[in-house]
Amino acid sequence: MTPTGFAELGAATHFSFLEGASSPAAMVEAAVALGHCGIGIADRNTVAGVVRAHVAVREAVEAAKEAGTELPPFKLAVGARLVFADGTPDVIAYPAHRHGWGRLTRLLTLGNRRAEKGQCILHLSDLIDHADGLLLIALPPDGGPHITPPDGGPHITPPDGGPQATPPASGRRSRLAELARACPDRLWQGVMMRGCGDDRRRLAALVALADGLRVPLLALNAPLYATPAQRPLHDVIRCIGAGVTLADAGTRLQPNAEAHLKSAADMARLFRDRPDAMLEPARLLARIDFSLDQLRYEYPNEPVPPGYSPQGWLETLTLQKAREKWPDGVPPKLMALLAEEFRIIAKAGYAPYFLTVHDIVAFAQSRGILCQGRGSAANSAVCFVLGITAVDPAQHNLLFSRFISEERKEPPDIDVDFEHERREEVMQWIYERYGRERAGIAATVIHYRPRSAVREVGKVLGMSEDLTSRLSSTVWGSYASTMERERFADSGLDPDSPQIARLGKLVGEIMGSPRHLSQHVGGFVLTQTRLDELVPIHNAAMPDRTFIEWDKDDIDALGLMKVDVLALGMLSCIRRAFELIETHIGRQYTLDNVPGDAQPEAADVYRMLQRGDSIGVFQVESRAQMNMLPRLKPAEFYDLVIQVAIVRPGPIQGDMVHPYLRRRQGREAVSFPSPKPPHDPDELRQVLGKTLGVPLFQEQAMKLAITAANFTPAEANRLRRAMATFRHNGGMEFFEGKLVDGMVARGYEEAFARRCFNQIKGFGSYGFPESHAIAFARLVWVSAYLKCHYPAVFAAALLNAQPMGFYAPAQIVRDAREHGVVVLPVDVNHSAWDCSLEGQAPALALRLGLRQITGFRADWAQAIAAARPIRSLEDLARAGLPARALKLLADADACASLNLGRREAGWQALRTPVDSLPLFAAAEASVLGAEDAHDLPLMAPGEEVAADYQVLRLSLRAHPLALLRGYFPGVLTAAQFNAAKNGRRVTVAGVVLVRQRPGGGNAIFITLEDETGVVNVVVWARLFETYRRAIMASRLMQVDGEVQRSPEGVMHLMATRITDMTQVLDRLSDAHDGTTPLARASEDLVHGPSNRKPPPPRAAPRGRHPRDVRILPKSRDFH
Repeated sequence: MTPTGFAELGAATHFSFLEGASSPAAMVEAAVALGHCGIGIADRNTVAGVVRAHVAVREAVEAAKEAGTELPPFKLAVGARLVFADGTPDVIAYPAHRHGWGRLTRLLTLGNRRAEKGQCILHLSDLIDHADGLLLIALPPDGGPHITPPDGGPHITPPDGGPQATPPASGRRSRLAELARACPDRLWQGVMMRGCGDDRRRLAALVALADGLRVPLLALNAPLYATPAQRPLHDVIRCIGAGVTLADAGTRLQPNAEAHLKSAADMARLFRDRPDAMLEPARLLARIDFSLDQLRYEYPNEPVPPGYSPQGWLETLTLQKAREKWPDGVPPKLMALLAEEFRIIAKAGYAPYFLTVHDIVAFAQSRGILCQGRGSAANSAVCFVLGITAVDPAQHNLLFSRFISEERKEPPDIDVDFEHERREEVMQWIYERYGRERAGIAATVIHYRPRSAVREVGKVLGMSEDLTSRLSSTVWGSYASTMERERFADSGLDPDSPQIARLGKLVGEIMGSPRHLSQHVGGFVLTQTRLDELVPIHNAAMPDRTFIEWDKDDIDALGLMKVDVLALGMLSCIRRAFELIETHIGRQYTLDNVPGDAQPEAADVYRMLQRGDSIGVFQVESRAQMNMLPRLKPAEFYDLVIQVAIVRPGPIQGDMVHPYLRRRQGREAVSFPSPKPPHDPDELRQVLGKTLGVPLFQEQAMKLAITAANFTPAEANRLRRAMATFRHNGGMEFFEGKLVDGMVARGYEEAFARRCFNQIKGFGSYGFPESHAIAFARLVWVSAYLKCHYPAVFAAALLNAQPMGFYAPAQIVRDAREHGVVVLPVDVNHSAWDCSLEGQAPALALRLGLRQITGFRADWAQAIAAARPIRSLEDLARAGLPARALKLLADADACASLNLGRREAGWQALRTPVDSLPLFAAAEASVLGAEDAHDLPLMAPGEEVAADYQVLRLSLRAHPLALLRGYFPGVLTAAQFNAAKNGRRVTVAGVVLVRQRPGGGNAIFITLEDETGVVNVVVWARLFETYRRAIMASRLMQVDGEVQRSPEGVMHLMATRITDMTQVLDRLSDAHDGTTPLARASEDLVHGPSNRKPPPPRAAPRGRHPRDVRILPKSRDFH
């Protein structure tokens, strides 16, 4: 149908980063509301927002149908506003057809790939070379309201470094003429009436230019926001991009609020002198025969042996591996599963996808890189037999429809975890195999969150950095979705004052807007044809990485398949542990041959876990998991599967945890209600038997619906999707009647049916699929086995795989020492880069590695190893180490084998020249002259501990609380707390290790550590608001509360009062400030600052400089 009426063809969204102020959906909604016949989305050198506009149009049509109406004809044009580096005025490009879309995306890829991340360098000649199939709108020389950012903004600097000068009139005419010759009958001259006083004069000039070249005029407004109400937000966004305050912005901002979507009547009034210009948008729109629905994704045809189709080769390869795995015959149940999966895979055409993932896994395994599939892919027998996953779906009765269903027209999603230290090898192999033009990582859109929004908006409003830092410091987590009014009051500000109210309003408006594009954690999109003809490709900030412009949601909306190549730190840790065991003990382990339940040593592992002794163990090291372990008391592998899954928001919100525990502990009878005859009375036992009648997994919810409520597999899958999204989108209400009525009709009591539905509804708060929990439980077992039987090895592997997990190196080392491991300090003659093992098994000692020294480099460690034995710091200087390395070694007290203490080594480091004379070097003679013996003052214990934490992030000498205990009279130690009676009121204090706010956030869990152990603190949400700043800011915390001891002996302190005692850390050392140490550049850890001052009063609050280092490492906070 030919569009009639007016369509705005120059709309920019907030994907014109730091320019647009409205979302693509908001632009579409406004255009529909205004009665436009369509809209053109053209963001600055990107098509990142067009899929969202496409989805918005689709949803508007569906919403109209559901309402019993019909959406008036509305057409979406998707393109880009091309901004050039050679002074050419901006040009909006729309593809006329599918081929034109490919030309546009290749053009954008060309500009992106020749520039750094976030930039796009284009020239007019590039557009002419790629103009086939494009409909072009040349914009006025200054771009109208949507202009190239001024100096200071994120504009593109031309290759020669010169300014983006606006060409003179003759140059503009020649460039427009060049475009007109290259694109006959496909070029329009855009014209805008901006309400700036000179519109008539500018219109006359453009009319003369266009008429002279026989180029039609096209009316547009090039809106940057949907309604005039977004003008203040747009001003703020432009100021952020330009790096100026509103007060200093001046002409960088638009003089009015006219850059919004206007009605057809308003546009007709503005262009009453040239009504022909009002007709051209619809004419251009009529020539566009392209929609994103036309993008036909073609997955790569993997190379297969001659004579095989991809499906035939997949079946042959799978059966071949099955026969190798079961030489005495493949189990019949597994063969039946394979046959059914082959049928579904063939029908959907997914065989190449499975072959791709198999090849990636095979490559990793050939390089000795540990990997394991997880997620719903673990439901697949094909994935299991091919070695992609390690979970046998036949053994565990897993649902393949949880992974792929015939009804669900969605591509499968196979997630594979690789060692986080070696995943890059796998990713580069994928790039090498498919080429940069056929492979790219999906994008991730970085959005404004409360902290970044307050910081940047506050800066634009002229607020000080101290004020914005104070405001943002009260926000819990990096991914909070709102900036509550209370946060302003917490910071001592009046939320109703005009300036603060303005800040709050603008922060609320900018929240959730995109800031820039980044790369997905590992989701690859692969294509048979050129990927850059499907979507533009960008350079990533990381070397040798490229990513596409669309994120996971965009990919799902268009039905593209991605392969998730994910990183998992525990796999790196396990691989390192296996290598250490082979080197020092001579035993070879793989993920498949670690002894399991049937072996006698398994009992020791389960006893360890039942005590909650799980620091460092995969998935069960959080404080909530540690508290669950003594209650659940795992005694076999499937108990670990339940342990992984039960401490999740879904089971908690669905009230599944306590019923399961009561049944497991024998405090409640295990019952399985039965349906009426002729149905099987034990049908629920088959579904829920392993979890004692309580549904804990998504697959159980689906099986329950199929078995007890007569759902088809397709309906059960729709139920799964509703479970996953109803917290955000709703939808579960459509299944309540069907599930409850279906169970009642089958003979179940209505109360039981409704309880089942409410438990299922809890999965909307995130619950694990059983297959995922089984895959993770395998790594739980391996890591727990290593911790139990090889504690020194496990600790070394954990330290060498940092950063990962819940706990910092100080806690890992402490836990190792509590398990009898001797830990040796960093030393120039004994330490490698990594932490290593010394001695003979079973009495292996752990030697800390040079990697523990903050700021030390691996190449310095290699130089030290090559120069050994080291007899003096001069030997290190001759080995090529810079003065910085010598100073760090001295600060780390790593010169004990040279008979130098920290202070003596520091003095020697200051005296040692790093560029020795060739004559001295050749003779291996000392450059330093003889010096009279003298005694440097000894460092106090507190100074030693403070220096240890500041440089090594841990101390083998003493815990800070052991030295500060005198400042806490009447305060219990952790050991005393753990012996206290239930209900006693006590006070404890300790260093904050972990803060965690899981699930709905009704409670905050804090772990404190002192010289005797740890205390687990629970803070209810209502108390959190009272003591928010102390809870979030404390490095050293004092807590008053009531002891809570469970029947299993699990201890908690239920907090009633929180006090920030961080200032007491100043008492450790007057040379090492625990609250605000001097910047590293101006502080000498050995001698202290040259202008040493007495410690400030305890109550004096002081700000932190961003470069400041801390004595104690930050806590690890999880949200």
